[in-house]
Amino acid sequence: HRFSPRPASLPATAGQPPLREPAERAPKSDGYCSRILRAQGTKREGYQEFRLRVEGDPENYQPSSTYRVTLIASHPAYFRGFTVIALKEGKDGDKDEDYAGNFQIIDEEDTQFMTNCPPAVTESTPRRRTRIQVFWTAPPSGSGCVILKASIVQKKIIYFQDEGSLTKRMCEKEPLFGEATDKPLLDCCACGTAKYRVTFYGNWSEKIHPKDYPRRANHWSALIGASHSRNYVLWEYGGYSSDGVKQVAELGSPVKTEEEIRQKGDDVLTVIKMKAQWPAWQPLNVRAAPSAEFSVDRARHLMSFLTMMGPSPDWNVGLSAEDLCTKECGWVQKVIQDLIPWDAGTDSGVSYESPNKATIPQEKIRPLTSLDHPQSPFYDPEGGAITPVARVVVERIARKGEQCNIVPDNVDDIVADIAPEEKEEDDTPETCIYSNWSPWSACSSATCEKGKRMRQRMLKAQLDLSVPCPHTQDFQPCMGPGCSDEDASTCMMSEWITWSPCSASCGVGMRSRERYVKQFPEDGSICTLPTEETETCTVNEECSPNSCLVTEWGEWDPCSATCGQGMKRRERMVKTVPSDGSACEAEMVKVEKCMMPECHTIPCLLTPWSDWSDCSVTCGKGARTRSRQFKSPLELGECAEDLEQVEKCMLPECPMDCVVSEWTEWSECNKSCGKGHMLRTRMVKMEPQFGGNPCPETVQRKKCKLRKCNNSKSGSANSDERRRRKEAREKRRNKQGCKMKPWSTWTECTKLCGGGIQERLITAKKRFKSSQLSSCKERKEIRACNVHPC
Repeated sequence: HRFSPRPASLPATAGQPPLREPAERAPKSDGYCSRILRAQGTKREGYQEFRLRVEGDPENYQPSSTYRVTLIASHPAYFRGFTVIALKEGKDGDKDEDYAGNFQIIDEEDTQFMTNCPPAVTESTPRRRTRIQVFWTAPPSGSGCVILKASIVQKKIIYFQDEGSLTKRMCEKEPLFGEATDKPLLDCCACGTAKYRVTFYGNWSEKIHPKDYPRRANHWSALIGASHSRNYVLWEYGGYSSDGVKQVAELGSPVKTEEEIRQKGDDVLTVIKMKAQWPAWQPLNVRAAPSAEFSVDRARHLMSFLTMMGPSPDWNVGLSAEDLCTKECGWVQKVIQDLIPWDAGTDSGVSYESPNKATIPQEKIRPLTSLDHPQSPFYDPEGGAITPVARVVVERIARKGEQCNIVPDNVDDIVADIAPEEKEEDDTPETCIYSNWSPWSACSSATCEKGKRMRQRMLKAQLDLSVPCPHTQDFQPCMGPGCSDEDASTCMMSEWITWSPCSASCGVGMRSRERYVKQFPEDGSICTLPTEETETCTVNEECSPNSCLVTEWGEWDPCSATCGQGMKRRERMVKTVPSDGSACEAEMVKVEKCMMPECHTIPCLLTPWSDWSDCSVTCGKGARTRSRQFKSPLELGECAEDLEQVEKCMLPECPMDCVVSEWTEWSECNKSCGKGHMLRTRMVKMEPQFGGNPCPETVQRKKCKLRKCNNSKSGSANSDERRRRKEAREKRRNKQGCKMKPWSTWTECTKLCGGGIQERLITAKKRFKSSQLSSCKERKEIRACNVHPC
């Protein structure tokens, strides 16, 4: 995802210090940066534990736009140090002009600019880490392709790649022919005027954005905007919200913004307005997408608008200074733009229904990202792009006056008089929530005498008792049928959708197609044009006797719901079963969704959420809660909103003590006579973590005392005699029971100093039938080693 246009510096995200940009670059000493690049030129082929990622994974960069760059180590890998640098393709880094764009520091505890190489970003302190983030602002237009490179320091090894996962190549994005220019032209060269229709499609729904979606209170505020000159800025990334924009962002009210727009005089050509949408999303066959028309000319060829996501702290969507003048001195035919939310910088909330918390001092407008805060409904630990919440379509519908563009007109271009049109404005306060207007009643006059007709709506809720709500009935003069000079009962229909499959798998059946009403008649009458068509269809006229023939579909059953969305059902019957007795595979029952008039329920009024409670644990994983209360009596309407929320919380890990095994048996005495010692050991199963108790001793020694040694020659001779007799007995025993292998070699010492142990084994090589199990069992000897102090 790109941030465009890009400010001089970006505001801090929630819980983060402000971004820091490099000071004026100090002169490099003797090509220091290029020496870094050469020193880190060692490749490690196929090494994929580390990855340099640009948020949204774009193939091209937008000049002067800002991107989030992340360096990631896959589990269980980690790195202690790093360097990130951006070079123009084909450059070696010997000169200042070899570097592309600028980095901004997000977290000074993790990252800093390299002292002797200011264009590069490196670690603040060497420590274990698995992820770092910085912002990178792309160079201006005409800079060509850019190479983002990273080096990784793990232990004493440096990994660096000119290709692969630690290198990202991006080239400048070029505008397509006929698209709006990315930045306002200094001078628009188009002739005449053009008229456009802007249509807003809200895609913010529980299905697409399920996390913490506010089910009852979701809505888009009234949309406000203008076509204007480059001397006026409604809003822009990196700028500060005006009082009017703040009022839209926090309250959803366009009143102050409209006042600001109208005060701009000749810098504004058309004020753009659309009504609020409650709820935020409905199918297009139930509620048509709102639209408005506006005009542009050579001086006022930019278009901007915004609308608030409700409820939210201060989140909006919109376009900023969209240029409708082309480089070819013509008018853009069509603009389609997917929109993600942006933060107005006036409230510090992190979720849809966060308590009000003013941002002091006010911060700059910035786009939301998927890494802003774990409690954000758009949070993604992988840093992926946010799914768009809306789409706007701006389409040229007319041109007037002599056109000077060299591109020929399209066949469907309309040359019409672009005169100011009087539009009925809705002055309903945003704090008054109504149902939709009912259809107009029949005229009270059946002749050509003047009469009246009426429509009505229901007041569902009055959110602010100090603001009066307008009437719930509306009257209009009328005459009897056939007396009106103008045909005001024209329905605007959608195109037919494709035909359904034929109802018969063989022979003659039926198929149908549908369309829906895009715009109802202005006089409030009912559309009489058909919304469904059926016709016969034939599949495989020469059907075999084993074919299954069915009747036509019956009428639809009534909708299962009396209001809102329900289900409807219809059936058909088998006329002829296959002669071979096989089952009929044709569909016999159809079930579809159906939509009845909107259910009139009064939305429940709730207090803001309380602050989150303390975490339920003092370390490790726990839970915390928050609550809210009803503001309106329950008997006014059904309310199924949650009054308490629980979420996981994570505190620093709990200390984990060292875990050791049980002691082994004591070893045999290391001497055959006199004073000696015996050993026993135990193993470390888990090292201490997070400040836990250290490991106890793993080797213990105790003295052993046997009979006194006889140092005389006769004693020595007797000792040798006894050893020979013992070996003879073992030899006879082995001959009688089993044959033993030689002793194995001693194992390596378990410690380099401080006292370790060594082992060796003797096992049976061959067991005889007459042997007993005890005489052939495996035996082990243990002795001390490296007993000198460390």
